[in-house]
Amino acid sequence: MKLTKIEPKFIEKHNPRIGLITLASDFRIEKDFNNIIYGKDIDLFCNRIQSYNPLTNETLKKMADDIPKVVKNILPDQKIDCIAYGCTSGTIAAGYASIYEKVNSTKPNTKVTTPITSAINALKALKINKLSIFTPYTDEINQSVINYFKKENIEITGLTYFDIASDLDIGKVNPDHLFDVLSKIDLLNSDALFVSCTALPVLSIIKDLEKKMNKIVLSSNQTLIWDTLKQIDFKSKVEGYGELFNN
Repeated sequence: MKLTKIEPKFIEKHNPRIGLITLASDFRIEKDFNNIIYGKDIDLFCNRIQSYNPLTNETLKKMADDIPKVVKNILPDQKIDCIAYGCTSGTIAAGYASIYEKVNSTKPNTKVTTPITSAINALKALKINKLSIFTPYTDEINQSVINYFKKENIEITGLTYFDIASDLDIGKVNPDHLFDVLSKIDLLNSDALFVSCTALPVLSIIKDLEKKMNKIVLSSNQTLIWDTLKQIDFKSKVEGYGELFNN
C-alpha cells in the first residue's frame, strides 16, 4: 500500500465569530440570529446554559454562575469576537459587569453584549426617552426590568405583561396571539414599545407591528442582534426587522 503525506493549507483569515449563550429552554433565539445573519460572512457558534424554573431574580442570578464553563466550550481555545448572553432578565439579576467578567475569565479580550444593555444602546441611538414595555414575566421580574430602565433615565409610560413563571411556557406563546396583544397596546404617550424576553417570538412580527402602530418596536433579540453586529463592525444593511437596523 502506498502512503502519501500531504501538507495541509489552512485558511489565513476567518469570518467574524459570534458566540451565543442561550438558555437551555429557549426555543427562539438561535432562529432569530440565523434569520438575520443567513448568507452573511458571519459565523455563529452557540452553547446552552442551564436555566431554572420558576423564574425569580435568585434563579436568574444563579444561572450566570455557569457562564465560564459554557463559554469555554464555544470553540475551546479559539478567539471569539463577541459573546452574546441570551437572557434579558438574567442580565439584570446578575449584572452586566459580572457577566462580562465571567466571559472574559475564559475568553480574554472578548466583547460582550446582552439584551438589556443592547436595548439601552438602541434607545440612545434612536433618542427614545419614553418607553412602553411588554413582558411575559411575573411581577417580581417586571419590577426589576422597570427599575433598570429608570436607572438609565428612561421614563416608563406603561407595562403590559402575561405573568408566566416558566421560560418553557414563554417559548410556546402563539405569535399571532402575540401580534394581536401587542398591536392593541396604547402607545399615545410613548416613543416606542420594548418587548422583553429572548424566548418570545417577536422578531418576525416587528416590521408589521411598526407599520400598524406607527411607532418604533424593539425586542430583546432584535436589539441583541443589532448590538452584536455593531460589536463585530458589520456594516451591511439589514432589512425587514424594524427601524432599529437603519441606525
